[in-house]
Amino acid sequence: MENAAPAPTAEEEAQLEQLYKDFDSENLIPLWTEIGELMPMHPTPQAVPHVWRWNTLLPLAERSGDLVPVGRGGERRAIALANPGLGGRPYATPTLWAAIQYLGGHETAPEHRHSQNAFRFVVEGEGVWTVVNGDPVRMSRGDFLLTPGWNFHGHHNETDQPMAWIDGLDIPFVHYTDTAFFEYGTERVTDESTPNISRSERLWGHPGLRPLSGLDNTISSPIGAYRWEHTDRALTEQLALEDEGQPATVSQGHAAVRFVNPTTGGDVMPTIRAEFHRLRAGASTETVREVGSSVYQVFEGRGAIVIDGVVNNLEKGDLVVVPSWAPWSLQAETQFDLFRFGDQPIVERLHFNRTFIERA
Repeated sequence: MENAAPAPTAEEEAQLEQLYKDFDSENLIPLWTEIGELMPMHPTPQAVPHVWRWNTLLPLAERSGDLVPVGRGGERRAIALANPGLGGRPYATPTLWAAIQYLGGHETAPEHRHSQNAFRFVVEGEGVWTVVNGDPVRMSRGDFLLTPGWNFHGHHNETDQPMAWIDGLDIPFVHYTDTAFFEYGTERVTDESTPNISRSERLWGHPGLRPLSGLDNTISSPIGAYRWEHTDRALTEQLALEDEGQPATVSQGHAAVRFVNPTTGGDVMPTIRAEFHRLRAGASTETVREVGSSVYQVFEGRGAIVIDGVVNNLEKGDLVVVPSWAPWSLQAETQFDLFRFGDQPIVERLHFNRTFIERA
């Protein structure tokens, strides 16, 4: 081969070997041996696509309800989704934590607070109130509920029946950046009342209207719960407008909304984006690659998500991870309703965001 470097002499090889030993002894690693992993041509995530089945998760959560108490110390009866590509860590993706949480009849999860931002999404059930900074917030089917970082919060079940829901947090990101704090609160919750509408909703939950008492922008949304009836109506109207020939949907047969902070118009929390998608029966999306990771949960209906060419059939309650830059698309068998959350606010704030749509 022309211009090939001459083979090293025996003396040079010995010197090079000693150089690498000296690097090791001083905790040094030369770039030229690592550049392929440190600076790949495109994202090469350790997280892998994976599906967790609701009809498997819920019975396991029920068994834990029979055997594992909830209370101070363990704090929550929450079972994390551990991505098979992340070496046994309790992370859905390198930035996102997701879990099924289970609270038995008349149980109370005591209050605490932490740096991590959190939310709840309810795929089925009712009867639990989450109390966030003293504000009791009803949890019901289809509701998306916020617990921004460093807000005291606990949960109490006022019925004889257990309830399960999905928690999402930015635990891996906070852990990686060494920014976590945690503090215990009261042994129960600070307000055990059961109002139908929380105080935060009464103040902030009026479309297009902002209270003059709250003109300062907030880091996270001040709304405690985004109710299913509003989400459902918005999606229904998008598809109705599409039927009328109006440009209201993301693509043909695909309605979608993003939950936003009413003080800024941006994401509900600084590290987590949340959306809801509805596909008509028979509709499908284009194949997309995005920087950043996401988790989907099926709220209603049947369909599939295709990731890296693999078809994953999904039905109510199933959860699936889409790693960074993995090509994915959705296909609806019936009307297909999906809740989605991801780390896009982090990626976009750092200006690392990139999207590629694969068109035939």
